[in-house]
Amino acid sequence: MSKVIFHSLDSGAEAAKAGWHGGPLLDARRRPLRDLRISVTDRCNFRCTYCMPREVFGADYTFMRHSELLSFEEITRVAAVAARLGVQKVRLTGGEPLLRRNIEALVEMLSSLRTPEGDPIELTLTTNGTLLQKKARALKDAGLRRVTVSLDALDESKFASMSDSGVNVATVLRGIDEAGRVGLAPVKVNMVVRKGLNDDQILPMARHFRHSGHVLRFIEFMDVGNTNGWNMDEVLTGTQILDRLRQEFSLEPARANYRGEVAARWRYTDGGGEIGLITSVSQPFCGDCTRGRLSPEGRLFLCLFANQGHDLRELIRRGGSDDQLAAVMAGIWSVRGDRYSELRGEEAARLGKIEMSYIGG
Repeated sequence: MSKVIFHSLDSGAEAAKAGWHGGPLLDARRRPLRDLRISVTDRCNFRCTYCMPREVFGADYTFMRHSELLSFEEITRVAAVAARLGVQKVRLTGGEPLLRRNIEALVEMLSSLRTPEGDPIELTLTTNGTLLQKKARALKDAGLRRVTVSLDALDESKFASMSDSGVNVATVLRGIDEAGRVGLAPVKVNMVVRKGLNDDQILPMARHFRHSGHVLRFIEFMDVGNTNGWNMDEVLTGTQILDRLRQEFSLEPARANYRGEVAARWRYTDGGGEIGLITSVSQPFCGDCTRGRLSPEGRLFLCLFANQGHDLRELIRRGGSDDQLAAVMAGIWSVRGDRYSELRGEEAARLGKIEMSYIGG
């Protein structure tokens, strides 16, 4: 596995010298920090072939000890500082975030955060849905706004092949329905499409979720991490996916909801709802990327495909103040120039990348 670099507190402090002194925080490509994705655990009960293949993440794989993880209080502190810097949306990820014990307590703590303008932070969560039916009500009551659920097939054999788990599709669908029922809506359903493996599920998935009130999003198979055996030949592009959908449905483009939205929106012309296309491979959207990522043990990453992270836990546990934490985070962001998807190729890939199961999608 390729080496992943972790920068120390000192490197962040050096970056801070030329960084933020109040006002809008922009990176080196004039992109604001608007979204913070927080991975709360590196554990998952699935072994999806594109994320945590069992041959790598097997029974003898060593996951992080609980003492290594940021506590809920530490996570909330980082998120609060991020809100000062301009973050408007926080997404909890993993691993599988619902495996983190008492996750609803963290949700409640984060739900009280506000932007400098006094607006509540938009708080969302991405899950594989296995525990969602059980947890949905508690998450909603704690202040969660929405959920995104990963589901790569309706066919049981295809789903089993993709997830490499003993979970059945009905369990995930019940979780989606319960999330919608309690108000964690609209539920976004993410389908990673791999040519020759589950691309025959595109139309069945569209039929199932049309008129449901949920938003189905198709994701190009991406070269995240170093273990998923990514091959360009397995990529079905967003354009090709759209062509398949148009064999049966009439679709028209819809305007983006906000700058940096990862999915290109399309809506059914008969009012059946909408779908999204996430095209990091064929149509990179690095130029509008506003996302930072916090790992389970407190390292700040600036790109889903990054090979280096900045250690915030050291500063926090050393007793640094919120102002110091803000200066370091701002300094790190202000020199950010990441644009992996625009550079995708041998030179960019050879540096190695963090695993998606560690940092979240």
